[in-house]
Parts: sequence; structure tokens; C-alpha cells
Amino acid sequence: MSTIWQKDFCLPEFPTLNSDIKTDVLVIGGGMAGILTAFTLKQNGVDCVLVEKGRIANGTTCGTTAKITYQHGLIFRKIIKQYGKEGAEKFLFSGRLALENFKNLSNTFDCDFEQKTNYVYSVSDEKILHDEMAALEVINHKAKLCKNLEIPVNSVGAVAMDNQAQFNPLKFINGIAKNLHIYENTHIKDIIGTCAYTDKYKIYANKIIVATHFPFIDKHGAYFLKLYQHRSYMVALENAQMLEGMYVDEAKVGYTFRNYKDLLILGGGDHRTGKKGGSLDEVRNFYKVHYPYTKEITHWAAQDCMSLDELPYIGYYSKNTPDMLVATGFNKWGMTSSMTAACVLTDLILGRQNDYADIFSPARSILKPQLLINTAETTLNLIRPTAPRCTHLGCALKWNKAEHSWDCGCHGSRFDKNGTILNNPANKNLH
Repeated sequence: MSTIWQKDFCLPEFPTLNSDIKTDVLVIGGGMAGILTAFTLKQNGVDCVLVEKGRIANGTTCGTTAKITYQHGLIFRKIIKQYGKEGAEKFLFSGRLALENFKNLSNTFDCDFEQKTNYVYSVSDEKILHDEMAALEVINHKAKLCKNLEIPVNSVGAVAMDNQAQFNPLKFINGIAKNLHIYENTHIKDIIGTCAYTDKYKIYANKIIVATHFPFIDKHGAYFLKLYQHRSYMVALENAQMLEGMYVDEAKVGYTFRNYKDLLILGGGDHRTGKKGGSLDEVRNFYKVHYPYTKEITHWAAQDCMSLDELPYIGYYSKNTPDMLVATGFNKWGMTSSMTAACVLTDLILGRQNDYADIFSPARSILKPQLLINTAETTLNLIRPTAPRCTHLGCALKWNKAEHSWDCGCHGSRFDKNGTILNNPANKNLH
């Protein structure tokens, strides 16, 4: 089923690579992060080529709810605990800058950009709302604690931030991608040094940026330990509620709400890919109770890379790869994080100082509680004696009856019933 963005807009097509080429910087991955990075590099005078194995913006980017906010859940209390006041200030600064950059670019073309108040609500824990407000006071950022919300959930309140935003991601990409050097249907199978290989051709570069959602080069960076993936489900509803703001539950298993034109986008049913959990039916049951007179226009699923500490990995792919960089682990906040990645990676490529690059560094400590969970899941799926096996690292796959796919509980790769890759990090089909 098409996402609401795909139903509303079609992007132009780009050619397929048909010869060996050279470039200063190669960006692999044609989602929001890759395209914004290529655009920012070009704005800074850097010769850059972007390649995408399918169509640009046809993966996680087209499944987004397209909120632009630095209020990534109740995150500031967590950042202060892990990285102190300075780390929280850097995260806030990077988010403000990303939002401002989106706003400025959106003034140059139509992408349905609207500024809205964002609300992060809780259905059970009022204390964490107060803890978040206290953390925001430490870094002198204004927010509001609200009790009466306009959404049909029994919440105990929400932390609200004004002047956040929402938009149409495909219209935005159309506005910035027109003059970029892009190759579609160009699948990079391997990287050796700074040379990228398709089945037939080579791309020689001075620097390579991997923006493929889940990094696919396993011999560096240990991203198979640092990341896991979550699926969630969205519906677009006609004749539903018109909201003044944007809403998201602080819990991963809660619901998200926003309007797009005269439609309500409702999301939820989150679960770790390859594990039992929520579903599209969960979202449908919710709206049938709370919005009984609505019509479902379309539905879709999204898959997001989750990091160990809820901050993205943006920077050098590993300590041993000075010419290869990465952007991943956006924790369901891919729009703002994509703009942050574009700024950080461009500064690193150009050798410029970036005041917040260190908090997103992929080289930061992986000694987090989530590492134990990721390791346990990987071990269980590796030793499970069932077929078929994932072509990434050989984990057992589980049949997903609802979506008719083979899903990997280790790292989130998915394959259709015929064995064709649906989601990476797997880079080969089953057959």
C-alpha cells in the first residue's frame, strides 16, 4: 500500500549508473539523510555523487510521519543523565539549527511546511513529565506542562514545545534533489578502501558516506551490535479529527498523531522487527473505537534503526576508516536527525569545527543496557535451528503472517515471500 506521501506526489526519475566514475565524495543511500548530505555538500562546493539501490526516498523516508522536532520523546532528562548539561545543550543546539535549516529551505519551494506545537504525552507516569521539565530548565529551554489534550487518550499530561514543524518529505526532496548528481537503481555491493562496487561498475571516491538506513559494511564499526530495528504502522484517515498540534506517546508502544491537509495520520503498534508485538490491526482497532465515522485512505508500515542510547550515530564509520563516514540510528526521528547529519558530515568532510559532532560520534561507548538485549536476541536467533537464514549474518528468520515477509529478529532485515530483500542490513536476496 502506498504511503500518504506517495499517493500525494511523485518524484522525478534519475538514471542508472552505466560506467565507472570518479568523484570527491560518494553518498550511498537516497533517503532524506543521504539527499540532504549531498545537497549540503554541493552547497559548499564539493563534487558529490549519490547512489540509491532503488528509487530515492522510497524506503524509510516515505514511511515517516514527517515531524521536524528536537523533542525526541522525553529525551533531555536521559541526555543529562548520560552526557551531562553540556551534552544536552549540544543536542538542543543541533536540533534548533536543523529546524531552522528546514524552515529556511522550505521558504524557497512548496512542501506543506507548517509550524506546530509538539506534545510528548504519557498515559501512566506523571513523574517523568516533571523530570523532563526539570531537565529543560537546566539548559534554559522553555516548555509547557499540559494536562488537557485534544487527542482521545487517557493521558496524565504532556510536555509541549512550541514552534516545531511538519511537512511533506517527498515535496521537500523534490525541491532539493533536482540538480544533484544522482544514480537510481544502482546497488553498491561492497566497498574496498574508497572504491565502491556494483555488479558491473566501480565508483572511485576520496570520501564515502554510508547513509543506507542500516550500515551494510560489517567489518567496521560493529553496527550489528549497536543497532536494532523497530516496525510501526500508520493509517491516514478521512473525516477524522483536526488537531492544533502534533502528538506522540513517550512510550515506544504508544500512538502518534498529526494532520496532513484534511487527513489525520495515526500511528502505533510498535515492536522490535522479528518479534511479536503490535500490528496494523492494533492501530485500526484504536481508530474504530475513537474515530468510528472515519474512512481509511491508505496504510503503511515504517521501520526505524534504534541506537543503544537514543542518540544517532553520525561521523566516521569507525576509528579505522578515516575516509568513510556514516549516518544511522535515528530512533524514529529521521527528519531532524537527517539535517543534523548533513551538517556534521559536511563539516567533517571539509575539516571544519562542528560544536556538537562529539555527542553523535559512532566511537562513543557502547556499554549500555540495550547492548545486552541486542546480544541476547542475536545469540538466540543464531542458535535457533530453523530455515531460512538471513543473508546478513545467518540468523534464523521468522514468517510474518500479517505482512507476508521473512523477518530477522537480530538486526531487522526483511525479505518477501520470494526471498527478495525488503529491508537491510542484508545485502543479498535469499536465493
